Formats: sequence, C-alpha cells, structure tokens
Amino acid sequence: MTKRVIVTGGSGLAGKWVVEDLVAHGYEVLNLDRVPMAKATARTLITDITDAGQVFNALASSTTAKEFDEDIEPKPIDAIVHFAAIPRILVTTDNEGFRINVMGTYNILDAASKLGISKVILASSETTYGVVFAHRHRDPAYFPLDEDYPVDPMDSYATSKVINEVTAKAFHARTGADIYCFRIGNVLDPVDYQKFATWNKDASLRKRIAWSYIDGRDLATACRLGIEKDGLGFQVMNVAADDVSSDQPTATLIERFYPNVRVKKPLGEFETLLSNEKLTRLLGWKQAYKWREQVG
Repeated sequence: MTKRVIVTGGSGLAGKWVVEDLVAHGYEVLNLDRVPMAKATARTLITDITDAGQVFNALASSTTAKEFDEDIEPKPIDAIVHFAAIPRILVTTDNEGFRINVMGTYNILDAASKLGISKVILASSETTYGVVFAHRHRDPAYFPLDEDYPVDPMDSYATSKVINEVTAKAFHARTGADIYCFRIGNVLDPVDYQKFATWNKDASLRKRIAWSYIDGRDLATACRLGIEKDGLGFQVMNVAADDVSSDQPTATLIERFYPNVRVKKPLGEFETLLSNEKLTRLLGWKQAYKWREQVG
C-alpha cells in the first residue's frame, strides 16, 4: 500500500532532500511551500503555514501528482515532515520570525490532530542549546550537547524552536500521536564541501555551531526512518554527523575555544559535540556522507 507523506518546506535546502528520498523509496509526497521546488520531484501546493485554514485544507488535499490523474480523490495522510520555517536569525524581524515559526508549527500540529494524522516529524534546531545565536561567545553547560541539556537560548529563533518542542509534547499528550522533534545540526548540500578548505584554515568560523554538520541526504534518511518507526511517542533527537566539521581533533577544539566547559564523557578523536547517540539508538540511523570522504 502506498504511504502518503506531506512535507512542508520541501522547496528548501533540507526539505528537497527529504522529498527526493521519500519519492525514491516509493512514498507519495506532497510539498507545501511558498514557492515550487527547483527540481519538481513532487507536486507543490502553495501554502501559507501561518494561515490555519490553508493548513487544514492542505493536509486534507489530494497528494496525487497531476490534476488529470485517474484518481484525484484525497486519501488519508500517513505522516507529515514539517520543515517550513524562517531558517535563522537576521532574515526577517525577530517578532516576525518568531510568529511564523511558532504559529506555523501550531497550525500543522492542530490540523494533524483533528484530521487523525498520527505521525509528525518536526524540524527543531541545535540553536536550542543557546550557543549558536547568543549575542556573543557563550559557553554551554557541558559537552557533548545531548537531549537532556537544560536548553536556555536568548534569541527569538531558538526560542521559537523550544516552544515548538513544548507544543509538540502537548499535542502528543492530547492525542497520543508519535511526534519526533529533530534538533538538526548545520545542514550541508554537496556543493558546500568545497568550503572546507576555508573552514579548516580558521576553525573559529564554525565555533558557534560546535562544528556540527549533517549532510542533507543523511538528514533525509533520518526523516524516513522516523516515519517508519512507530510507537516512540514524543521524542527529541539530535540529528548530526558522527564527527566534527574540522580537521582538528575534538579535544583540541575544546581546549582552544571552550577550555572552561565540562566534558561529560570520553570523546573519540574527531567525535561530534552534538550527540547523535539517541538518534542511532532509537531509529538505527547511520551516517553515509562524511566530509572527509566528500572533500576527497
């Protein structure tokens, strides 16, 4: 039986890989976005996620590819991958980014609950740890950053993501749906591997993100595994590569840039500081794209 998935933000940097991966694995996918996909891997339904009426209508729409297909009747949706959002600070005003991210996520979860869609993958962020968009350098409480960390951001973007996690937990309590919040590291396109020559010359360029990264294709795999894994309830999981995006060892990076931060456990030579242990344990995810292999 064909599984039907709605992806929001499928025209964006990360979302396009999610759509492509799902289609390649036999899913019927509908993309909700403000603009069509550059590569029309799936049909795009132009949707404003901050408009509750549009969201409810979109989640009840047909996922068929073309308007002249033999059967265009709307069918039940099996899962939603919600990536549509203002992606960072300094893109729009703080209040507008906050409004779009919070209300967009609320509308998706609210409509999903009322339409009986019981699986939602939400894009949260590594910024929730409060280091990335702090006004200036800020030490985290400890490394590696994990899902038990007492998140305490100061910026509007990361705060919107924390609120979205709380909202997701509330909807899970209400409906029992599986809602998995992915705290996603810095997403890379294949073309971005060309930047490592510059990044490796100056390790401080990626200090704020604790040298995290995740290839968009590996992120897409995590989303598909989340769709296929039922019964976990509400979960928050980091999605990051196994290694740091630097040619310097992890211990050297900590000693140079974060000398006062407590390290909770022994770390491998190049081990990530954004722990992906929970993701690998719960979903069986494995990294396929490592920067050293991609840079060549």
